[in-house]
Amino acid sequence: MLQAALRTSLNHLLQGSGWASARLAPFAGRRARFELPPFHLELCVAPDGLFELSAEEAAPDVVISLPAETPFLLPQGIDKVVSLAHVAGNAEFATELSFIFRRLNWDVEEDLSAVVGDIAARRLVQGAHQLIGWQKQAATRFAENLAEYLAYENPLLVPGGDFIALREGIGQFSAKLAEVEARLAKLAS
Repeated sequence: MLQAALRTSLNHLLQGSGWASARLAPFAGRRARFELPPFHLELCVAPDGLFELSAEEAAPDVVISLPAETPFLLPQGIDKVVSLAHVAGNAEFATELSFIFRRLNWDVEEDLSAVVGDIAARRLVQGAHQLIGWQKQAATRFAENLAEYLAYENPLLVPGGDFIALREGIGQFSAKLAEVEARLAKLAS
């Protein structure tokens, strides 16, 4: 059931981007296996460039293994997920799949407009973007405030400027110590 839902979702994205299914069409009959522990999904490229569930037990042309933390990495972008994927099999097919998946975009507003209308969909998407922006801003501020607290109020961290000054002081001390050692070596010989 989950596999059918994923296939339907992928096909919806492919149909929304006509170029993607056109690029997949030459690979008709090729099989891809996507592994995300504990799940896996086996798909076959149909002649129309869409995916169908792989019915045969034949070996896949490409196996793409994703790390278990993939759902948590998706907010960082598809490039982050793709960079951590392990790919084995037909290089040409794998390259094409990677190209397509990196460039597929879901037009949320278009899909929402079919349900709630154009204006409401536009406002919902804008509101979601504002909420996401606010959450990122809040997380950044929280991290900055926590770092400041740990550096100044409850000194578990060394403030950046103090650390740089300490590092430079240690470097100068090390240089002077090397000079003294060189002088002592000359005196000893």
